[in-house]
Amino acid sequence: MNSMPRPIEALIHSEALTHNLKRARECAPDAKVWAVVKANAYGHGIERVYEAMRGADGFALLDLSEAERVRALGWRGPILLLEGAFEARDLELCSRLNLWHVVHCEAQIDWLAMHKTHQPHRVFLKMNSGMNRLGFTPTAFRAAWTRLNALPQVDEISLMTHFSDADGERGIAHQVAVFDAATRDLPGERSLSNSAATLRHCAAANVRADWVRAGIMSYGSAPDFPEHDIAHWKLKPAMTLRSKLIGTQELQPGDSIGYGSAFTAEHRLRIGIVACGYADGYPRHCPTGTPVLVEGVRTRTLGRVSMDMLAVDLSPMPTAQIGSEVTLWGVGPHGEVLSIDEVARSAGTIGYELMCALAQRVPVTVL
Repeated sequence: MNSMPRPIEALIHSEALTHNLKRARECAPDAKVWAVVKANAYGHGIERVYEAMRGADGFALLDLSEAERVRALGWRGPILLLEGAFEARDLELCSRLNLWHVVHCEAQIDWLAMHKTHQPHRVFLKMNSGMNRLGFTPTAFRAAWTRLNALPQVDEISLMTHFSDADGERGIAHQVAVFDAATRDLPGERSLSNSAATLRHCAAANVRADWVRAGIMSYGSAPDFPEHDIAHWKLKPAMTLRSKLIGTQELQPGDSIGYGSAFTAEHRLRIGIVACGYADGYPRHCPTGTPVLVEGVRTRTLGRVSMDMLAVDLSPMPTAQIGSEVTLWGVGPHGEVLSIDEVARSAGTIGYELMCALAQRVPVTVL
């Protein structure tokens, strides 16, 4: 006799991933598209998303083990290491796996100069145009380019930068101006736009460049939520987290729910207990009122999230019972959408963090 598994599961929607990448192409029709799969494809799993995303022109990621996994899946096209080599010996694997890599500091140029390779490397020289994280300052950029250009270990040099405010009021004009001025007569392909810039600013030709980097948009989260939601950008959720009711309770006025009695009923209230908690990756700090779907009907969480359970208000869904389907985020049983961005906002964070925090213990099905 098989034991019944705990009812929580995550679904990966392949069709949504393909659709979202297509949206990146529509926004930047003359650019090539990097599918960004760092952080294990933003928590979705590189092996799970690969088939749906192999229509991209290349995969961009962070570490060598992720690059090995993409090559092992049979990808022969470009792979870009977004932070480049972390130490000199990383370049050996870059040579073996034919990886393109970012160069953002003098030490990485030093390593290249010492590296013995038969095949010269394609590198992406990164400018710090105002993000102040990685990259050469605009004044140091040309000297770095000249140094790289003189190395026999280096083949083609592409140019890139990263926007700090593509999703917000400040925008990107100040960084584009800095980048353009410092790279004006330099050859090579350019990559500027992250998801936010691809969606919001790619109508401007100088922003579109040769490569766009489709990160969060690929997974069906709006980079500028709540100003715009995924419906506005015509994106689809790539991940659904769903579970079921495993219990119900009838509360009287004055009864409280959960640890710390964080919610007290003011009138009679029927609640459902869901098999989902912070050990599954659902944010512990989601307060009462966080949106949730029960059998596709929108309702709210009540009280504190526990390790393995949380409580929901069944008032809008009086027929709900043990076994009723609960959508924590993603797509409901009849196609209703509860975007991960809405849940993240309740938790005071962004959709990225929720995706990346999906726990190992949650079984995942690829649709």
